[in-house]
Amino acid sequence: MSKTGAIEPTAEASTPRTTLVPPPRPSASVADSARASSSPLDASLDAFFMPDFCAPRMVFAVVLVAELVAVTLALARPDAPFLSELARISLFLQWVGLTSAGLLCYSRRRLAALSVAKSSAAVFALMLLNTALISELALWFGTAFGAGGITSTLFPSEHWSFLLRNSGIAVIVTALLLRYFFVTHQWQKHLRADAQSRIQALQARIRPHFLFNSMNTIAALTRSDPKRAEEAVEDLADLFRATLRDSHSPLRLKEELEITRIYQRIEALRLGSRLAVSWDVAELPMRAFVPGLTVQPLLENAIYHGIEPLENGGTVTVAGRVVDGVVELVVSNPVAPPRVGGEERAGNRMALENIRQRLDLAYGGRGSLTVDQQPGRYSVTVRFPYTE
Repeated sequence: MSKTGAIEPTAEASTPRTTLVPPPRPSASVADSARASSSPLDASLDAFFMPDFCAPRMVFAVVLVAELVAVTLALARPDAPFLSELARISLFLQWVGLTSAGLLCYSRRRLAALSVAKSSAAVFALMLLNTALISELALWFGTAFGAGGITSTLFPSEHWSFLLRNSGIAVIVTALLLRYFFVTHQWQKHLRADAQSRIQALQARIRPHFLFNSMNTIAALTRSDPKRAEEAVEDLADLFRATLRDSHSPLRLKEELEITRIYQRIEALRLGSRLAVSWDVAELPMRAFVPGLTVQPLLENAIYHGIEPLENGGTVTVAGRVVDGVVELVVSNPVAPPRVGGEERAGNRMALENIRQRLDLAYGGRGSLTVDQQPGRYSVTVRFPYTE
C-alpha cells in the first residue's frame, strides 16, 4: 500500500508500514464525503414522504393507473359505446395524470421543505387547480369546435356539473394517494431504522473480537521486540480510526482493503514467515461501496482456522473481480487435514454470519456470502452490487 493510499497487489506481508492518516484525504470515509457533498435540502428530499414523480417508473405508474381507471369507468357505463367512452375518459385522465405528475415533479423540492400538513395541503391545491384547468380546457374544446361529429363524442358540453364532478373525484383520489404514500414512507422508514439498529449490533459484536486478538499479539511482542510492538500499536490505532465510524456508512473498497492490509501486518508480526497473503485485486473498482469490516474478518478467519494449524503455515489468497455489475471477492486458504483421534479446532462462525446478515440488510437478495469447502482448501465468496 503506497502513501497515496493505493492498494498494491503484492504477496509479501512485510511491506513498509504506512498509516491511514489522511493527507489530501483520498481515504476519507464515505460518510465524510457524503456529508461534504450533501445539503439540508438533499436530506429533506430523502425524508419527504412523496415519491419522485420525475422517475421513469413513476411516470409509467401514472400512465398505467390512469388507463386502468379509464377502463373501469368505461365498463361502468353500459349505456354508452365502450370504445368511444374509453377513448374519451382515457384522453382526459391521461392529461390530468401526466400534468399532475409534472407539477409534483418540479415542485418536489419546495414541497419537501414544508411540514407534512402544509405539503399535503399544497398537493391538494395543486391537484384541484390542475384538474380544474384540464376540465376547462376540455370544455373549451367541446364548445370551440361545435357540437357535431367526433367532438360531441369526446368532449363534454355541460359546464358546472362536469367541473364539480371532476374536482370531487380529484379530492378523493388525492386523499387516498397521500394517505398511501405517507403510510408506505413511514413503513419503509421503520424498516430502515430496524435494519440500522441490527447493523450497529452486528458491527459492535465484531469489533471487540478483533480488538482482543490484536491486543494479544501486541502483548506477546512487548518484551521480545518493543519496536515492532510500538509499530503494531500504531497500526492498531490507524485501524480503529478507520473502523470506528458510523456503522450505517459504507466504506470505499479501497479503504476496506487498506484496513485488511493493516490487519495482515499485525498478524505477520506474530506468525512471521508462516503467513503469506497473495493479493489479486487489480481488477476491482476501488471506489465501489462495501459494508465496513467485510474483508478483514474473512482474512482473520482464514489465518486463524487455516494458517495457524499448519506447521509450515501457508498462503491466503484474496482475489476479486466484477461480473455483470456485481463485485465478487474470494478469500481462500489452505486447511490442515483432520487429525485422527484429535479434536478439531473450534470454529467461529460469528464473523461469517455477521457478514452474511449485513450484506442481506444492505443489499437484500443482491448481496450474498457463500462457502466452498474442498479437501485441503477453504474459500469464502462475497458478492454485492457495484455502486459508487
